[in-house]
Amino acid sequence: MLELTTQELSYCKQKIEDFIAKEVEKAKARGGVIALSGGIDSSLVATLASKVIDLKALILPEVGVNRPEDIEDAKSLAKTLGINYEVIEINPILEKIREARAVRDKIAWANVKPRVRMLLNYLVANEEKRIVIGTGNKTELLLGYFTKYGDGGVDVLPIGDLYKTQVRQLARFVGVPERIIEKPPSAGLWKGQTDEAELGATYEVMDKI
Repeated sequence: MLELTTQELSYCKQKIEDFIAKEVEKAKARGGVIALSGGIDSSLVATLASKVIDLKALILPEVGVNRPEDIEDAKSLAKTLGINYEVIEINPILEKIREARAVRDKIAWANVKPRVRMLLNYLVANEEKRIVIGTGNKTELLLGYFTKYGDGGVDVLPIGDLYKTQVRQLARFVGVPERIIEKPPSAGLWKGQTDEAELGATYEVMDKI
């Protein structure tokens, strides 16, 4: 069943938190690093992880493409959770890549962006002895809706067994701000991009399928 009871949500919360803590301990790491986008998936994972590990957030916007309200939501959540964060604009890196090699294909260029963010995640993780906490959900994983060596390049996927509709339920259960839960899901690959428009169906329909 896609609809989870209060008891099941409480169970999921505890299991995910325990999983994150054990993975950090197993890696002998000092904590985790997460790319915090201001969207529901990363906000949920950050909320859960912040309760059990030393978590650091990287806010990695492409200025002019990512919505300003997403950046502000990411900062606000990090402050509310009491976690350290860095804001690194990826525009200069993208410009250097374009200088090195012209890119004509829209999707090929879109995939560069999560791969740049992955590089920054692992740079910080390696420097600070952390593991990279992923934010992909089960719907994305089953559809292949992620970038290899981009947002798919992580050490752990704490919500990888939750469908997107269940992510929304758990986010409400743990107190993720409603404005984050209700905004249209977007990978921020280009201006105005949304997951559901690109995939051609709502998450509610896709999850049932």
